[in-house]
Amino acid sequence: MGKTHTRADLTEAVYRAVGLSRQESGELVESVLDTIAARLETGEAVKLSSFGTFQVRSKNERIGRNPKTGEEVAITPRRVLTFRASHVLKDQINEGLRGSAGTNG
Repeated sequence: MGKTHTRADLTEAVYRAVGLSRQESGELVESVLDTIAARLETGEAVKLSSFGTFQVRSKNERIGRNPKTGEEVAITPRRVLTFRASHVLKDQINEGLRGSAGTNG
């Protein structure tokens, strides 16, 4: 498993790729993330072409079970965030697996 990437890592990547100052790169990353979060808060889907779609779904109240005790528990209604990767991203992720599949000797 690889390293977890942070906002600072994204800022550094923008800084190196685009040539903005580190402060401007950080502001750009924050602005993009804030815009995505604001759209999701209002219930809008956010589609990033060739990457995937973030969407908020509403889940109804239901009865669940405590796995330790078996006791029935009411699970309150809530909104959950889902992500569906695009076919382009899925293919890109799996490309490395296909390329190394025949090298396991």
